[in-house]
Amino acid sequence: MTTVFAAPVFDAAVVVEGNELFKGQGAANQWAKRLAAEIGCPVATKKIGGGWALCGLVDGVERVWGIYGQRIKQIERK
Repeated sequence: MTTVFAAPVFDAAVVVEGNELFKGQGAANQWAKRLAAEIGCPVATKKIGGGWALCGLVDGVERVWGIYGQRIKQIERK
């Protein structure tokens, strides 16, 4: 099985606060489901500016993921 972090993200994206996020909620929801299945924790989508990020609680720490180089990547919120 290929990790979700290596799968190419060919969905439309927007740049918000220097981070590349999903342009549409539908695409973000689909990736949230895939990510949740892989990491074993609930993952939701959250609107940030004009884009959508993936958000979840992993080992008690809030994580936010966006897109970097056509891959899912954890991002730091400013």
